[in-house]
Amino acid sequence: MAWWDRWRRGRRWSAPTRDSARTGSTRVRAADGADVAHLESFIEARKGVEGFVEPRTAVSEVTLLLVAHDGEWTRRRVPSVRWAHEFCNDRHVPSYDAAVVGVPQRMRDYNSRISKQRKLEGR
Repeated sequence: MAWWDRWRRGRRWSAPTRDSARTGSTRVRAADGADVAHLESFIEARKGVEGFVEPRTAVSEVTLLLVAHDGEWTRRRVPSVRWAHEFCNDRHVPSYDAAVVGVPQRMRDYNSRISKQRKLEGR
């Protein structure tokens, strides 16, 4: 913040406020049992599932993206990258680092199909 901005607001030379509403800082929720249960049920209910482990970012913790053979997908927080790969390996689901390989085209195609259907239905 420049000195003239402080002066213009009438807070002559005072320090900027540190409140979370202004800075946009939030507290990110950790992975829990409901997330694990959802991932397991997604794998059990669909064929051809692959896992894509997404690294921690400024806005979210490590996530596991599961993509089925038709492009249907789900994403949930997980405790760590290692945990995500072990989770997939234990369930015989191939897993990849999303930062290296990206996400599959079939997922983008699925999103496009769903978007077109919603437009046609008037949602």
